[in-house]
Amino acid sequence: MSETAYMTHNDQLYRYLFDHYQVRGELVRLSDSYRQILSSQDYPAPVQRLLGELLVATSLLTATLKFEGHITVQLQGDGPVKLAVINGDHRQQLRGVARWEGQVPNSDKLAELVGKGYLAITITPDEGERYQGIIELDADSLAASLENYFAQSEQLNTRIWLFTELTAAQPTAAGMLLQALPNGDTDENQDFEHLQALTQTIKAEELLRLDAQDVLYRLYNQETVRVFEPQPVSFKCTCSREKSENALLQLGHAEALELLREQGQIKMHCDYCGNSYRFDNTDLQQIFNDSTTLH
Repeated sequence: MSETAYMTHNDQLYRYLFDHYQVRGELVRLSDSYRQILSSQDYPAPVQRLLGELLVATSLLTATLKFEGHITVQLQGDGPVKLAVINGDHRQQLRGVARWEGQVPNSDKLAELVGKGYLAITITPDEGERYQGIIELDADSLAASLENYFAQSEQLNTRIWLFTELTAAQPTAAGMLLQALPNGDTDENQDFEHLQALTQTIKAEELLRLDAQDVLYRLYNQETVRVFEPQPVSFKCTCSREKSENALLQLGHAEALELLREQGQIKMHCDYCGNSYRFDNTDLQQIFNDSTTLH
């Protein structure tokens, strides 16, 4: 192991490389950002766990981007959980939401939660073309589904481990990613299998509670590992009153007035953060720059 020591603080992502193998790794543990996402709605426990795994997975995938931009990781299906989605960017700023109907089974299997559906990963560079990869959900876990995605779309050996722990005070989610580097040597598969076997010994309580350096030392104490400076991860919602005003402009003046007559005020709620934006007749006059009044 490298002698450089880093303390694991919650909501930080660590990247690391092996000096003697064409393999890279990532480790992330999230707490504050996870709690903020869960606080926006009263999610059932299975949905909370699924969102935690999806949040960690998106952070790990965002760290693989080689450019400035955004990524969206989305699960959609015909099961009780109709939608679960996390949005992130190269700054590791994340937000997410889930929608469900009826009774959600106390299960961690995707087939029982999401049902028949798909996993979609959408990458949107600030400069360049948008890319989307979609695969059917034919694995029991999110980690396995993501590994299938990399096998089909990227042709890269990839293993992912995802864990969550729900507590009233501070829910925690953590994960690791191990991936072969492209254009590796002829021993790439053997090297990857060796490191995968070591990483597979990780326990949930270790990843959720130990410092990053302790985790990496336990796993790779016979290897030479370079750990880079950690990157902070945070919750950030992009909603605003200005965006809500633009949505009303898109709706149109007549339709907005009719909605105001029916409801007394227009309330626009953000599912990502729980914020609400309210508009009355005066607000609409300012938005549409019109003197129309209600009677």
